[in-house]
Amino acid sequence: MKDNFKIEVFPNKHKGYEVDIEIPEYTSVCPKTGLPDFGTIKIRYMPDKSCIELKSLKYYIIGYRNMGIFYENVVNKILKDVIDACKPKWCIVTGEFSARGGIRTNVIAKYRIK
Repeated sequence: MKDNFKIEVFPNKHKGYEVDIEIPEYTSVCPKTGLPDFGTIKIRYMPDKSCIELKSLKYYIIGYRNMGIFYENVVNKILKDVIDACKPKWCIVTGEFSARGGIRTNVIAKYRIK
């Protein structure tokens, strides 16, 4: 992913709350068929010292538009990139993908500070 599609953050001034983000226009490309994939990405996290800046998140997600990537890989990559960017106390990334070949797929990846 190009550097201009990096998730940016801003300082968190509060404690003990959750952020729930829904991105209903996710698109990428199936690496096997080259056909477009569509879905909704949900990011839920508890900020620690930083919060995700939403405009940068929008451009980060757009960066997947022409990328050939499996559902499982994209959800886990988004989780890793969110963790790297804002270092939350915990985070859950869910991908709810549109039916393809009669099969609808949801992928959930979780992170919690130990």
